Amino acid sequence: MTDADIERIAVLGAGSWGTTYAKVLADAGRDVVLWARRPEVADAINTDRINASRLPGVRLPANLTATSDAEQALAAAQVVVLGIPSQTLRAGLTGWRELLPAGVPLLSLAKGVELGSGKRMSEVVMEVLGVPAAQVAVVSGPNLAKEIAEEQPTATVIACADHDQAVRLQRASFTGYFRPYTNADVVGCELGGACKNVIALACGMASGLGYGANTLASLITRGLAETARLGAAFGADPLTFAGLAGLGDLVATCSSPLSRNRTFGARLGAGDTVAKAQAAANGQVAEGVTSCSSIRELAGGVGVEMPITQAVHQVCHDGAAPRDMVGALLGREKKPEFT
Repeated sequence: MTDADIERIAVLGAGSWGTTYAKVLADAGRDVVLWARRPEVADAINTDRINASRLPGVRLPANLTATSDAEQALAAAQVVVLGIPSQTLRAGLTGWRELLPAGVPLLSLAKGVELGSGKRMSEVVMEVLGVPAAQVAVVSGPNLAKEIAEEQPTATVIACADHDQAVRLQRASFTGYFRPYTNADVVGCELGGACKNVIALACGMASGLGYGANTLASLITRGLAETARLGAAFGADPLTFAGLAGLGDLVATCSSPLSRNRTFGARLGAGDTVAKAQAAANGQVAEGVTSCSSIRELAGGVGVEMPITQAVHQVCHDGAAPRDMVGALLGREKKPEFT
């Protein structure tokens, strides 16, 4: 299949990022069918051209239609985009397994590491569906959904073990405001995308505590260091972490008030409990709250030290106070920077 042959694409998941990516694909000239879990969301998209609860004020193109029927969404799809949260991906794929067209590229938008199994999203896809690595690609980069939906210029990475497959997907989603690059380092791109959510929680906590740019820059830089250490343990290319799927994604997620993880962390830093912060999120998922635990377990299994991830886990799951997290990080053993 060439990129010119890709005409119909199914996007499974009508959250803010799934809807935004569906818009990108439609703006790139593809016919897109967006699956929404709730029928009323699909109906509103079809009649009013808007997903009011996730992208208020953003008009969706006419070549993007929606349905709450997964079988209808997947019928004759030539690419399937997986736009559901990381911790529900396995269950979703299990339910859709018999409906998926055979042999089509599968493009994951989720950023996380599965709790319990320690698997990256591409690994979950391959395990559940029994497909080869060449059929599975991932998107990772500084991609805040609202800004992209408003057609603000941005770049991203489409990573796949099969370079030609990545190029086809790149061309299928290239627009005047959305520029995808390709990368063969799926491991690095996925770990960068998962870990940045955890570092963004830490940056949010620091911001909520009233700390300024020095603290945030320190957390971002040291967060990148521990992410790269984890990537190295799994054979990732170090250059990936200096690129869009590493530093680019990290800076955007840690710096922007549009970031769910940063916002969640800021609520914790300002004194909210985890339960109160979750209630304030209005159904939006802060992936780092769960991923901090799965990444911590993944790192422990290969002997990689990730102090920021450890501290975030303690705040989110062990009842530690955000202010104590900062103290624990500053009080660590003195050492050279690059060791």
